[in-house]
Amino acid sequence: MRLSRSLAPVTVAVCLVLSLPYDALPHARVAAGQATAEREDPFGAECRTEVLGSRVVAYCHNPYADTDRVRLHIECERWWDLDTDGTPVDVGPALTVRLTGRCWKEVRSAWVSHQKR
Repeated sequence: MRLSRSLAPVTVAVCLVLSLPYDALPHARVAAGQATAEREDPFGAECRTEVLGSRVVAYCHNPYADTDRVRLHIECERWWDLDTDGTPVDVGPALTVRLTGRCWKEVRSAWVSHQKR
């Protein structure tokens, strides 16, 4: 008997929530024109970066229709070794480019930046 008494308030609460009209329930609302305006087309080349000793090689492939401008950035481990920012390269649709760079000694980190053309 105690089990049914403890379930009674929960049962009533669930029934009340289920009986509410759809508009009264909290949910995300997006206007019809707003959904297409906020959605962007897919963009950005997919890049693989490899560090081989003091050299860095990055391969970037662009599977999308827009051109992506990619640039290789290298941060060297030693304080006296100059960090480098490579020249920007345009990657057209369905193209793959190879970016290279190096440090004199060890590489601390390397990454590729993207810019929409």
